[in-house]
Amino acid sequence: MARSNGVISETSVEELPTVSDKDTITVENPPEPVEDAQDIDDILNSLKTLLSSLEKLQKVRQEVGDIKPLIGRMLDGELVAGEELEQLKAGVSSLSRLVRAYNDHQVALAKAQPARDLLDQVLKERKAN
Repeated sequence: MARSNGVISETSVEELPTVSDKDTITVENPPEPVEDAQDIDDILNSLKTLLSSLEKLQKVRQEVGDIKPLIGRMLDGELVAGEELEQLKAGVSSLSRLVRAYNDHQVALAKAQPARDLLDQVLKERKAN
């Protein structure tokens, strides 16, 4: 088994390879930095907020969808009682939560639009490479 003796070899200046102009790489149009780190963090946070608001919206939509037939019956003038009446009460409460969730989703969607621009910019640069 080979063992290191702790000796560090050094290369003298005479032994180093020379670099010619042909070996030098020049970047004519370096890519602009996408955004500063804080802007990128803000964009990623806005995407997380959008995802969260979408999940909440879907959940409330499901709850309201479950009572939609009962609301339809109530709007048609039918009388409901017992468990169906309790479901309607909960459903009407869910409707107000649906409106709030929809509004929150729209706000989050507007705030997340810079993410689309960033994604387009990154994908555009990727295609160019």
